[in-house]
Amino acid sequence: MPVRPTAALSALLTAALSVTALTSCGSGSGRDPDTVKVSYKQSTDNSVKVADTYLAGVKEQFEREHPGKKVEFVPIKAPDAEYYTKLQQMLRSPRTAPDLVYEDTFLINSDITSGYLRPLDAYLAKWPDWRRFIGSAKAAAKGRDGKTYGVPDGTDTRGLWFDRRVFGKAGLPRDWQPRNWEDVLAAARTIKRKVPGVIPLNVYTGKPAGERATMQGFEMLLYGTGDGSFDPLYDDTAGKWVVGSRGFKDALAFVETVYREKLGPDVSDALDPNFNTTVNGELLPQGKLGIALDGSWLPQTWQPGSGHAWPDWSRQLGLAAMPTQHGQAPGKVSMSGGWTWAVPAKAANPGLAFDFVKTLQTKDNARKWYLANSGIAVRQDVAADPAYTGAQPGLRFFTGLVAHTHYRPAYPAYPKVSTAVQEAMEGVTTGDLSVAEAARGYDATVEDVTGGRVVRK
Repeated sequence: MPVRPTAALSALLTAALSVTALTSCGSGSGRDPDTVKVSYKQSTDNSVKVADTYLAGVKEQFEREHPGKKVEFVPIKAPDAEYYTKLQQMLRSPRTAPDLVYEDTFLINSDITSGYLRPLDAYLAKWPDWRRFIGSAKAAAKGRDGKTYGVPDGTDTRGLWFDRRVFGKAGLPRDWQPRNWEDVLAAARTIKRKVPGVIPLNVYTGKPAGERATMQGFEMLLYGTGDGSFDPLYDDTAGKWVVGSRGFKDALAFVETVYREKLGPDVSDALDPNFNTTVNGELLPQGKLGIALDGSWLPQTWQPGSGHAWPDWSRQLGLAAMPTQHGQAPGKVSMSGGWTWAVPAKAANPGLAFDFVKTLQTKDNARKWYLANSGIAVRQDVAADPAYTGAQPGLRFFTGLVAHTHYRPAYPAYPKVSTAVQEAMEGVTTGDLSVAEAARGYDATVEDVTGGRVVRK
């Protein structure tokens, strides 16, 4: 096992050095008023160029339609957690702040509170296309002050991907649809017993996986507990974070079971920050993973022209909704998030940045991005377009999960709460902590990082 403090120190040093290297992305008052600098998350998988290719096409269109204007990209190639760190460090100074940034919705309120982002309402009021965006997507980009700080470029849902090749060898049904958590674990145990050499089930976990562990892993479990009468993470009525819940311990126990029974990957692999690249590019295409609790966007990795092109994926893989813990209503659970294009508070050319957003988010460009990125449309006109709805296997399935989806509490404390979730997961994954110990540690951390704004359920 790696020594976590050393790994954490290494990550901080790497982030600091990377930010230093990126200081050329701004130079205060010396910035060219005709150049918009755009920072985005570049895939850590060198063979996946989905964002790069799409953005290059939009850049060409923008420069053609805006003579004399230029687009300069400042990509950040890093796992999610490091990307967030590097981006926030860049936003602190006019010298390093780009004009436009790719912002995960889970961080937007934290960055608003820190003064990193600029409200876009004045621009949005003059943009007719804004009224075509669905309400839930707009809400995800809104601050607690009622102002909007980002333009969403899609959303997502999550479910269970399963390999029909593996299921066939294990004697499991090709149309598998688990009814509860026990059905999921039973299938994983059958795969372990009957198909050696295959990882039965992947659930992302631990701090190295960052928000991937919290959202794809833990929250897909947590939001399937209880009777649905309250949000298991945050009590909106009380305005407080939930601690001490039975559902939290049950979700941790599921994670503990996966790794204690060796139904998941080796712990050292699970705690690799780039493990998702291995899952998407190797384990799933090569039939080495039975079940993956993951997101709607996976097919982007397998498109023609990528380093992992997999034309048969829709025949080899099946899709199932993640069930609730005991099969209680509504029977299915999903989580939704998404990303936005946001303008930093210290951007040198905010108006030009928003002009680039408008080009990014034309109907045609939005449709191209949703399909390239295997995303779910947030523009109503694209969502109703047959060229979108019938373009990709699995799209209807994941779009259908929107009816059963949940959204993370979009409050400034959420990133710290999310980190506390990851620490609890990592504790039970490695076996260093029992479920009870990990849950107590989570409760104490959440009480600390929220200033005591907690309610015990």
